[in-house]
Amino acid sequence: MAYSQKQAPVQTDEADFDFLLDPSLIRSARSIYTTYYEVHPELIQRPLGVAIDRFTYRGKLIFSGKPILLPQECFVPFSQIESDLYS
Repeated sequence: MAYSQKQAPVQTDEADFDFLLDPSLIRSARSIYTTYYEVHPELIQRPLGVAIDRFTYRGKLIFSGKPILLPQECFVPFSQIESDLYS
């Protein structure tokens, strides 16, 4: 007689993966945000983060909804960008 063990799915939070981001991606995301803020100082809406291509370092600010990413893209949450803006 065979017994099977069912394992509960592992739930992960987006914050669990913040430390895995390449520092150059975070710098690029910060640069994208800074450029946006300098060009549009009248807009004060805070983005959720930046969807950025891991190879070209081109990205776009995400303001609403969960981003749908291409395979070569990753999401840098605003908390990661913001953490070094004021230091």
